[in-house]
Amino acid sequence: MDLSNHTRVNEFIITGFPTLQKIRVPLFVLVSIMYTLSLIGNMVIVFITRYEPSLHTPMYYFLGNFSFLEICFTSVTVPTMLVDLMREKNIVSFNNCLAQIYFFHGLGGVECLLLAAMAYDRYVAIRSPLRYNTIMSSTVYIQLTAWCWIIGLVLPLIPVILISRLNYCGSNVVDHFFCDILPLLRLVCNRTQLNEMLSFFICSFILVGSFTITIVSYVAIIITVLRIPSPAGRKKAFSTFASHLTVVGIFYGTMMFIYVRPTRNLSFNMDQLVAVFYCLVTPVLNPIIYSLRNKDVKTALKKVLFAKR
Repeated sequence: MDLSNHTRVNEFIITGFPTLQKIRVPLFVLVSIMYTLSLIGNMVIVFITRYEPSLHTPMYYFLGNFSFLEICFTSVTVPTMLVDLMREKNIVSFNNCLAQIYFFHGLGGVECLLLAAMAYDRYVAIRSPLRYNTIMSSTVYIQLTAWCWIIGLVLPLIPVILISRLNYCGSNVVDHFFCDILPLLRLVCNRTQLNEMLSFFICSFILVGSFTITIVSYVAIIITVLRIPSPAGRKKAFSTFASHLTVVGIFYGTMMFIYVRPTRNLSFNMDQLVAVFYCLVTPVLNPIIYSLRNKDVKTALKKVLFAKR
């Protein structure tokens, strides 16, 4: 390709939702309400897992981290979505676009690994209840959480650095409601096979690797639970991980639809719909799932709310 066609891009135009401009005000209100509910719900879980002594266990330490992570994850994309809905043209600088890609994939990777760590925690609790406190000591679960954050935030640096060094062919219009790897690669002059393969490999490594750990843990859990002789015991055991299993199914299903598949025949309208689901809907559902299906969280919440009374 002629080098004269290469352009140094300093900013990107985020298209957002051009087909929904006629209802952008109601959508803005709806997204704002859902974002606020997500922040409040996750902040409540962070607060009660931090300050309620009965929840100072590995399971709720992971849950508190997960809720804090959800706050950060939604704050990477949803504010941009709100701007998209209120402006016809949302302009983002090149560096801010790369930063959004990095934090979106970094925090998403941490979330995958943290869900796997939570599944392993439930496996140990049900498989070896008498040795649970010894195996999942404070040192172990703190180190597990730290490694989830380190690995999740380090791996996306590689594709982001490579993307920053690519040349763009004049167009700077990103067909999405936030900056993401695949929409940006469509604007590149260079061959992008290496970047696509690397992004696919890293996403697959984190998603499929953590998903495999999660599935193996839950298969072992289910086998163990089915061996419990009493129906009451089986029901109690299932109740300890049912909420987490629900969250795992929703999260991995949407993420794998977007990132663990070939990148050539993408329907960006469908991708945007799925992206809205895991960027906005899932973080709203998670606090509800964990609070409504978890007796300990409901008890602690009532205790905190009615402490003065």
